[in-house]
Amino acid sequence: MTEEKTYNVLFLCTGNSARSIMAECVMNRLGGGRFAAWSAGSHPAGEVHPYALDLLAAVGHPTDALRSKSWDEFARAEAPAMDFVFTVCDNAAGEVCPVWPGQPMTAHWPLPDPAAAEGTEAVRRAAFAEVYAMLGRRIGIFVALPMASLDRLTLQRRVREIGSDLSESA
Repeated sequence: MTEEKTYNVLFLCTGNSARSIMAECVMNRLGGGRFAAWSAGSHPAGEVHPYALDLLAAVGHPTDALRSKSWDEFARAEAPAMDFVFTVCDNAAGEVCPVWPGQPMTAHWPLPDPAAAEGTEAVRRAAFAEVYAMLGRRIGIFVALPMASLDRLTLQRRVREIGSDLSESA
């Protein structure tokens, strides 16, 4: 019996306070041990957004170890080697997304920034729930891909399509 590879995934966003944090949690849940996820930011906010923490806790994700951190932590020699790096910041919002150097497969999965939502508390919390649901759909499709049977170019194309297909339908 061959041991199945565990794929390391890094989600990047500017502040690492909401979208990338939620993506980390969703991937660790839906990945079923086949994927290990982390998140980081190019300019970390220094704390996880309280609405993100509330939502994640409400749907059963562990939140005690979540923190806003720099993507520099994952560029160190002792950091896990990444197989996939996804940026989840929305370029339309004018954010500057980090570029990940090296060999991991990369894709941009743009999402609106729920922390920028305006309105009542209910409206702002709903923005977090919407982004969480979008992440669930994208990551669900991603973890269902037959990783071992796809060549690198086909896999790269499918990974990028996941972000663009769902961005257009959102």
